[in-house]
Amino acid sequence: MSTANVQDIEFTTIDGGQASMADYAGHAVLVVNVASECGLTPQYEGLQELADDFQDRGFFVLGFPCNQFMGQEPGDEAAIKDFTSGKYGITFPLSAKVDVNGDARHPLYAELTKVADADGEAGDVQWNFEKFLVSPEGEVVGRFRPKVEPGAPELVDAIEEQLPI
Repeated sequence: MSTANVQDIEFTTIDGGQASMADYAGHAVLVVNVASECGLTPQYEGLQELADDFQDRGFFVLGFPCNQFMGQEPGDEAAIKDFTSGKYGITFPLSAKVDVNGDARHPLYAELTKVADADGEAGDVQWNFEKFLVSPEGEVVGRFRPKVEPGAPELVDAIEEQLPI
């Protein structure tokens, strides 16, 4: 668990607008680095199900497209938006493409990657679809590695513990 608060961190939306994690204050948020051409891309279905199932209880999924893992998010923002909405019916918010590791790491991921997973490991994002749970107060309270499916009991339980409603 982290004591870092991410609510003041801003990001660019997939449509080029500006947003802030503060826009989600008072809500539980699952932040996920996503990619369109990954073996884990079908997790979009489960992420949308989580967003739908818990939206009335103060929960959001935020997707952050990233092309740092074997070039599996090669398209521009328009292509990503078309793909995710067309193939998976994604309605949850997406950001513009970001780096999650390295010198150009987005400030949000600079904070998120300080948090350890269930095995006590912090540091770089391992692959696409790594998940970070942010509490309604803006604290990073959980980290789930890429192969943890959106419907996995440990993830769903952690989300339910953070729901404000």
